[in-house]
Amino acid sequence: MRFILLVGLIATTLAIAPLRFDREKVFRVKPQDEKQANIIKDLAKTKELDFWYPDATHHVTANKMVDFRVSENNSQSIQSALEQNQMHYEILIHDLQKEIEKQFDVKEAIPGRHSYAKYNNWDKIVVWTEKMMNKHPEMVSRIKIGMTVEDNPLYVLQVGKQDERKKSVFMNCGIHAREWISPAFCQWFVYQATKSYGKNKIMTKLLDQMNFYVLPVFNVDGYIWSWTQNRMWRKNRSKNPNSRCIGTDLNRNFNASWNSLPNTNNPCSDTYHGTAPESERETKAVTQFIRSHLNSIKAYITFHSYSQMLLFPYGYTSELTPNHEDLAKVAKIGTDALATHYETRYIYDPMASITYPTTGSSLDWAYDLGIKHTFAFELRDKGKFGFLLPESQIKSTCKETMLAVKFIAKYILKHAS
Repeated sequence: MRFILLVGLIATTLAIAPLRFDREKVFRVKPQDEKQANIIKDLAKTKELDFWYPDATHHVTANKMVDFRVSENNSQSIQSALEQNQMHYEILIHDLQKEIEKQFDVKEAIPGRHSYAKYNNWDKIVVWTEKMMNKHPEMVSRIKIGMTVEDNPLYVLQVGKQDERKKSVFMNCGIHAREWISPAFCQWFVYQATKSYGKNKIMTKLLDQMNFYVLPVFNVDGYIWSWTQNRMWRKNRSKNPNSRCIGTDLNRNFNASWNSLPNTNNPCSDTYHGTAPESERETKAVTQFIRSHLNSIKAYITFHSYSQMLLFPYGYTSELTPNHEDLAKVAKIGTDALATHYETRYIYDPMASITYPTTGSSLDWAYDLGIKHTFAFELRDKGKFGFLLPESQIKSTCKETMLAVKFIAKYILKHAS
C-alpha cells in the first residue's frame, strides 16, 4: 500500500513539475536575402524553433530581424548551420532558465501580496480586481463577461464616473500568455487612473467624461499555465478536435480576414487560428461585450510585447485605412508622449507594413466593426530580454505607457464622434 501511495505521489509530482529551459538559447538573425530566409525556414522543419519575432516561420523574410528559441540539444547544430551559410547571428539569451529566474528581481515588500512593481499571478489579480472595486465604488465596477474552458472568470473593470452613454475606450492585456508585462500595465493603468483622479488635470477630465473598459487578462487559462507549467506558453488552453495539441492563438481567432493566410490552420502551431472565427470562449465573450457597447466605444487598445512599436490597422492587407493620416497622427502623439519620461523610442505604422501580415487579429476586427481608432502597443523591450522583461523595468514601462494612453484618450475625447 505504501508503495502504491509513493508511486502515486511521484506521478503527481512529475505531472505538476513546470517545464525547465536550462541552457536553451535565443538567437537573433537577419537574413540578407531570400536564400538565407529559406535556410531558417528549412531549419524550422527539422528542428523545433520557437519563433519570438516574428511569431511564425512563414513570416520570415529577407532583411527583417528574426528572434527564435532553440533547445540545448539543437543549439550547436543551429549555430553551425548559420556559420556554414555565412549568416550573421547574435545570441540574445544564453541560458533561458537563468533569465526566467532573474526576471523576479524586485523584492516583495509584503510576501504574497499584490504589487505593482512585480508580476502577479492570476489569483492575486482576481483579489486585486475586488479590492479596486471596493476601494473606489464610485469609480470602478467589475463586470464578468464570460468564462474560460477551465472555468475561470473573464473580468472587465469599468473605470470612470458611471455613465454608459459617455464615450469609452476598451483596453485589453494578456491575449498572449507569456507577455507578462502586458497584464502588469493594465493593473497599473487602473491603479494610477483612480489614484490620480482629482489630482491630475488630464486624468480627472478623462474619468469625468469617459469610461475605460479594462480587461486585465484576456487569456486567463494560458496566463495561469505560463505561471505554473510553461513560462513560454502563448495560446489559450482549449482542446482541439482530432489533435493532441492544445490551444488557439486568440489573436488569430477574430473575424478579420480569418484563415486567409497559410500555416495558421495547424493546431500544433503557436499561431493556430481555431476551428472558426470566434470559436474560443474568450474571443466570443470580448466580441459580444464590445458589440453590446459599440455606440459608446470610440477606441480599442490592445497591449502586447515585445519590440517597442505602436501599431494600427491593417494587419491583413497592405492597403491603408481611409483614416490612415488620423491614425498616424494619434500614434505620433502617443509615441512622443511616451518618450518624454525615459526617452524610450517607439516606432509606429500600420501592422502589415511595420511587422508582417496578420489575419484574424483583434485590432483589425475592432476597426472593421466601426471603431475607427484601434491601436496595438508592443511594449518593452527590443529583444535583450524579450518576453522576460525584469520586474525592475515594470514601473518605468508602465509610467511611460500610461502617458501615451492618456494623450491618445485625450485626443479621442476631443475628436472622436
